[in-house]
Amino acid sequence: MFIQTEQTPNPATLKFLPGRDVVTQGVVDFVDPEAAQASPLARRVFDIEGVTGVFLGSDFVTVTKAAGEDWYALKPAVLGAIMEHFMSGDPVLEPGGELAEDAAPDEEEDELAKQIRELIDSRVRPAVAQDGGDIIFRGFERGVVYLHMRGACSGCPSATVTLKNGIENLLRYYVPEVVEVRQVV
Repeated sequence: MFIQTEQTPNPATLKFLPGRDVVTQGVVDFVDPEAAQASPLARRVFDIEGVTGVFLGSDFVTVTKAAGEDWYALKPAVLGAIMEHFMSGDPVLEPGGELAEDAAPDEEEDELAKQIRELIDSRVRPAVAQDGGDIIFRGFERGVVYLHMRGACSGCPSATVTLKNGIENLLRYYVPEVVEVRQVV
């Protein structure tokens, strides 16, 4: 088994591509070992000292390291844990394992919010996934779009630039009523 790695804009995060499906729908974001109990793969990766986050996408695993840790030392251990998992035949998620919840469209969501959600889902999320992360529309109120970033995007030093220069400009172009984009936790 050959696992590729890719840098992400977040220096604390690496993207691992095992060459096979990881999760078949949605994404799963584990921010600590306790949250990872539903995933044998995430548990294996969290067993490595210095790992602080595991994000599972359709065909990738994004791993975040603690400040002060070195990828030179961590990367071989993470590669080994991912390879060991896929060779074991264990499921990525236990039956009934929790998928990250996207904010479901509100029945009363107005047309502007629906348009913004569609732009986020069709234009922004695929680009963000390329960097090992995900972004979720959380709401639109008084000209402000609220977004939640996860995976490689969570805690990324360039996240503010991405939000302001990238996403905010895109949304303002297509939806003039948008005046600002803010990140929410």
